[in-house]
Amino acid sequence: MKEQLINRVLYCMQDRLQEEQLTELKSVLHNVLCAYRVESAERQELKVMDCSWQGDLEDYLMAIALEGKSPETVKRYRYELSRLLSYINKAVADINNTDISGYMRAYKRIRNICNQTLKNVRAVYSSFFVWLRDRNRIGNNPMVLVEQIKVEKKIKKPYTDTERELMLRNCKTIRDKAIMEFFYSTAVRVSELVALNREDIRFTTKDLIVFGKGAKERVTYLNERSHMYLKEYLESRTDGNPALFVSERMPHQRLTKNGLEDLIRRTGARVDVHAYPHRFRRTAATNALNRGMPVQEVAQFLGHAKLETTMVYCTVEQESVQFHHKRYLSA
Repeated sequence: MKEQLINRVLYCMQDRLQEEQLTELKSVLHNVLCAYRVESAERQELKVMDCSWQGDLEDYLMAIALEGKSPETVKRYRYELSRLLSYINKAVADINNTDISGYMRAYKRIRNICNQTLKNVRAVYSSFFVWLRDRNRIGNNPMVLVEQIKVEKKIKKPYTDTERELMLRNCKTIRDKAIMEFFYSTAVRVSELVALNREDIRFTTKDLIVFGKGAKERVTYLNERSHMYLKEYLESRTDGNPALFVSERMPHQRLTKNGLEDLIRRTGARVDVHAYPHRFRRTAATNALNRGMPVQEVAQFLGHAKLETTMVYCTVEQESVQFHHKRYLSA
């Protein structure tokens, strides 16, 4: 309740105060209100709070869960939509584009988020209101009139072969080498890797089944170096944990998403490379495409339903474009 009150004050003052002043006001409000319980205010606010949207939200979340959205995605949608709807405090049929635009401007200014994050949040809102409109729960979709978010397009470069080799040579353990090469060879997501167990690896055929986004399974493969490092790592382990990768220290627990991200980041820092796990996935896709794998097969390898998604991952080498231009357009 205190947080909601603070946000309302900041929203009302956003056109009168500079960003630094808003930040200072927020800090002051937190410090002052922490000394109060404001119980009577909460009771009064609850009497006028419109919670009719809660049923629509629960139905929507159930629907996207049944469609295959991951629990983490459903949790994120619940968080973003609950904040929006409780702030606007109207029935969904009465919400208009001005309500949503005003909230988004306050959201960006108060939380100081980048446009890409705001664009992602807008996509959550859009999905919800489209769902409501398609089921005749609202007459018009207010998101149609909510301004699009412009995001600066930056080319996300894959690792070079030299960067990957430098990181491999600077790994401290055989486990770290196995992780590095596994990411590249299989192009798995971090969430997919942390869920894998030892028994999921089929060493005889050098492949494995990954359970990915949207509750979809796909087959991915081990290259020779990944096969060698992984086998050596698993043979060196003495613990009984079924997880594919575990911590180096006792009690050898399954590696977490944060643990893997930190490991990759620190290894890259040792050789002055900006490193993170998802960059291996981008690198695998780019190298596969530039070295001749058909884009349809790259999409299947990554588990993408749309080729457009695959092309976002890939950085096509200009030399390849030039070669094929000469081959196909020379006459």
